[in-house]
Amino acid sequence: MSKVTMKEIPARRLPGDRSPAADLDRMIRVDHAGEFGAVRIYAGQRAILGEKHPMSPMIRHMAEQEDHHLDVFSKLMTKRGVRPTILSPFWDVAGFALGAATALMGEKAAMACTAAVEEVIEDHYQEQRDSLAGSEPELEAIIEEFQAEEVEHKELAIKHGAEEATGYPLLSGAIKTGCRAAIWLAKRV
Repeated sequence: MSKVTMKEIPARRLPGDRSPAADLDRMIRVDHAGEFGAVRIYAGQRAILGEKHPMSPMIRHMAEQEDHHLDVFSKLMTKRGVRPTILSPFWDVAGFALGAATALMGEKAAMACTAAVEEVIEDHYQEQRDSLAGSEPELEAIIEEFQAEEVEHKELAIKHGAEEATGYPLLSGAIKTGCRAAIWLAKRV
Protein backbone atom coordinates (compact mmCIF):
# COMPACT_ATOMS: atom_id res chain seq x y z
CA MET A 1 0.00 0.00 0.00
CA SER A 2 1.48 3.37 -1.00
CA LYS A 3 1.43 6.44 1.19
CA VAL A 4 -0.64 9.42 0.08
CA THR A 5 1.06 12.77 0.55
CA MET A 6 -0.68 16.06 1.33
CA LYS A 7 0.27 17.31 -2.12
CA GLU A 8 -1.76 14.51 -3.70
CA ILE A 9 -4.91 15.34 -1.77
CA PRO A 10 -6.91 18.00 -3.62
CA ALA A 11 -7.26 21.16 -1.57
CA ARG A 12 -10.81 21.79 -0.42
CA ARG A 13 -11.95 25.33 -0.04
CA LEU A 14 -14.20 26.09 2.85
CA PRO A 15 -16.73 28.90 3.05
CA GLY A 16 -14.81 32.11 3.72
CA ASP A 17 -11.54 30.80 2.25
CA ARG A 18 -9.88 33.10 -0.26
CA SER A 19 -9.61 31.94 -3.83
CA PRO A 20 -6.14 31.16 -5.22
CA ALA A 21 -6.46 34.33 -7.34
CA ALA A 22 -7.13 36.41 -4.21
CA ASP A 23 -4.09 34.86 -2.52
CA LEU A 24 -1.95 35.82 -5.53
CA ASP A 25 -3.30 39.37 -5.42
CA ARG A 26 -2.34 39.61 -1.74
CA MET A 27 1.11 38.22 -2.47
CA ILE A 28 1.79 40.76 -5.21
CA ARG A 29 0.30 43.62 -3.18
CA VAL A 30 2.46 42.91 -0.12
CA ASP A 31 5.60 42.46 -2.21
CA HIS A 32 4.98 45.76 -3.97
CA ALA A 33 4.42 47.48 -0.62
CA GLY A 34 7.58 45.93 0.82
CA GLU A 35 9.72 47.01 -2.10
CA PHE A 36 8.25 50.52 -1.87
CA GLY A 37 9.14 50.56 1.84
CA ALA A 38 12.68 49.39 1.06
CA VAL A 39 13.14 52.13 -1.54
CA ARG A 40 12.07 54.68 1.06
CA ILE A 41 14.38 53.23 3.76
CA TYR A 42 17.37 53.60 1.46
CA ALA A 43 16.24 57.11 0.51
CA GLY A 44 16.24 58.03 4.20
CA GLN A 45 19.69 56.53 4.73
CA ARG A 46 21.08 58.29 1.69
CA ALA A 47 19.58 61.62 2.74
CA ILE A 48 21.42 61.47 6.05
CA LEU A 49 24.68 59.79 5.06
CA GLY A 50 25.04 61.71 1.79
CA GLU A 51 26.78 60.78 -1.43
CA LYS A 52 30.31 61.35 -0.06
CA HIS A 53 29.99 58.82 2.76
CA PRO A 54 32.24 55.76 2.28
CA MET A 55 29.19 53.46 2.35
CA SER A 56 27.31 55.51 -0.23
CA PRO A 57 28.23 53.37 -3.27
CA MET A 58 27.07 50.20 -1.51
CA ILE A 59 23.82 51.79 -0.33
CA ARG A 60 23.24 53.22 -3.83
CA HIS A 61 23.73 49.70 -5.29
CA MET A 62 21.17 48.22 -2.89
CA ALA A 63 18.76 51.11 -3.54
CA GLU A 64 19.02 50.58 -7.29
CA GLN A 65 18.16 46.90 -6.88
CA GLU A 66 15.16 47.83 -4.71
CA ASP A 67 14.06 50.37 -7.36
CA HIS A 68 14.17 47.56 -9.91
CA HIS A 69 12.16 45.25 -7.62
CA LEU A 70 9.54 47.97 -7.14
CA ASP A 71 9.33 48.58 -10.89
CA VAL A 72 8.80 44.87 -11.59
CA PHE A 73 6.06 44.56 -8.97
CA SER A 74 4.42 47.78 -10.20
CA LYS A 75 4.23 46.33 -13.71
CA LEU A 76 3.00 43.00 -12.38
CA MET A 77 0.24 44.77 -10.42
CA THR A 78 -0.89 46.57 -13.56
CA LYS A 79 -0.71 43.41 -15.67
CA ARG A 80 -2.76 41.39 -13.17
CA GLY A 81 -5.09 44.18 -12.05
CA VAL A 82 -3.98 44.08 -8.42
CA ARG A 83 -4.80 47.11 -6.30
CA PRO A 84 -2.02 48.62 -4.20
CA THR A 85 -2.25 48.82 -0.45
CA ILE A 86 -4.02 51.89 0.85
CA LEU A 87 -1.17 52.22 3.33
CA SER A 88 1.32 53.46 0.71
CA PRO A 89 1.37 57.03 2.11
CA PHE A 90 2.22 55.57 5.52
CA TRP A 91 5.00 53.33 4.08
CA ASP A 92 6.35 56.40 2.27
CA VAL A 93 6.83 58.32 5.52
CA ALA A 94 7.60 55.37 7.80
CA GLY A 95 10.21 53.88 5.46
CA PHE A 96 12.03 57.17 5.00
CA ALA A 97 11.88 57.88 8.75
CA LEU A 98 13.28 54.44 9.61
CA GLY A 99 16.14 54.83 7.16
CA ALA A 100 16.92 58.37 8.31
CA ALA A 101 16.63 57.57 12.03
CA THR A 102 18.96 54.59 11.85
CA ALA A 103 21.44 56.55 9.72
CA LEU A 104 21.38 59.32 12.32
CA MET A 105 22.33 56.68 14.89
CA GLY A 106 25.39 55.88 12.78
CA GLU A 107 26.41 53.74 9.85
CA LYS A 108 26.36 50.52 11.90
CA ALA A 109 22.77 51.22 12.98
CA ALA A 110 21.85 51.87 9.34
CA MET A 111 23.38 48.50 8.46
CA ALA A 112 21.52 46.90 11.39
CA CYS A 113 18.31 48.24 9.88
CA THR A 114 19.19 46.76 6.49
CA ALA A 115 20.13 43.38 7.98
CA ALA A 116 16.93 43.17 10.04
CA VAL A 117 14.62 44.17 7.18
CA GLU A 118 16.30 41.85 4.71
CA GLU A 119 16.20 38.89 7.10
CA VAL A 120 12.43 39.24 7.43
CA ILE A 121 12.04 39.66 3.67
CA GLU A 122 14.22 36.62 2.98
CA ASP A 123 11.92 34.51 5.17
CA HIS A 124 8.80 36.14 3.69
CA TYR A 125 9.91 35.40 0.14
CA GLN A 126 10.74 31.81 1.09
CA GLU A 127 7.24 31.33 2.51
CA GLN A 128 5.83 32.64 -0.77
CA ARG A 129 8.02 30.33 -2.83
CA ASP A 130 6.96 27.38 -0.69
CA SER A 131 3.32 28.39 -1.09
CA LEU A 132 3.57 28.76 -4.87
CA ALA A 133 5.35 25.41 -5.27
CA GLY A 134 5.54 25.69 -9.06
CA SER A 135 1.97 26.93 -9.60
CA GLU A 136 3.08 30.37 -10.87
CA PRO A 137 6.48 29.94 -12.54
CA GLU A 138 6.83 33.60 -13.64
CA LEU A 139 6.10 34.99 -10.18
CA GLU A 140 8.16 32.32 -8.47
CA ALA A 141 11.19 33.15 -10.65
CA ILE A 142 10.84 36.85 -9.82
CA ILE A 143 10.61 36.13 -6.10
CA GLU A 144 13.58 33.76 -6.23
CA GLU A 145 15.73 36.37 -7.99
CA PHE A 146 14.73 39.16 -5.62
CA GLN A 147 15.18 36.93 -2.58
CA ALA A 148 18.78 36.28 -3.61
CA GLU A 149 19.39 40.04 -3.87
CA GLU A 150 17.82 40.63 -0.45
CA VAL A 151 20.15 37.99 1.01
CA GLU A 152 23.06 39.81 -0.65
CA HIS A 153 21.93 43.05 1.04
CA LYS A 154 21.70 41.34 4.43
CA GLU A 155 25.17 39.83 4.05
CA LEU A 156 26.66 43.18 2.98
CA ALA A 157 25.08 44.86 5.99
CA ILE A 158 26.49 42.25 8.37
CA LYS A 159 29.90 42.52 6.70
CA HIS A 160 29.78 46.29 7.27
CA GLY A 161 29.11 46.13 10.99
CA ALA A 162 25.35 45.64 11.45
CA GLU A 163 25.83 43.35 14.43
CA GLU A 164 28.24 45.84 16.04
CA ALA A 165 25.57 48.57 16.29
CA THR A 166 24.83 49.79 19.81
CA GLY A 167 21.83 47.89 21.15
CA TYR A 168 21.80 45.61 18.11
CA PRO A 169 19.53 42.88 19.55
CA LEU A 170 16.92 45.42 20.63
CA LEU A 171 17.17 47.52 17.46
CA SER A 172 17.08 44.47 15.20
CA GLY A 173 14.19 42.92 17.09
CA ALA A 174 12.11 46.10 16.95
CA ILE A 175 12.71 46.51 13.21
CA LYS A 176 11.86 42.85 12.51
CA THR A 177 8.64 43.16 14.51
CA GLY A 178 7.73 46.29 12.57
CA CYS A 179 8.43 44.56 9.25
CA ARG A 180 6.30 41.56 10.16
CA ALA A 181 3.46 43.89 11.18
CA ALA A 182 3.82 45.79 7.90
CA ILE A 183 3.60 42.53 5.93
CA TRP A 184 0.48 41.50 7.83
CA LEU A 185 -1.18 44.88 7.23
CA ALA A 186 -0.21 45.19 3.56
CA LYS A 187 -1.79 41.82 2.81
CA ARG A 188 -5.09 43.03 4.16
CA VAL A 189 -5.45 46.73 3.33
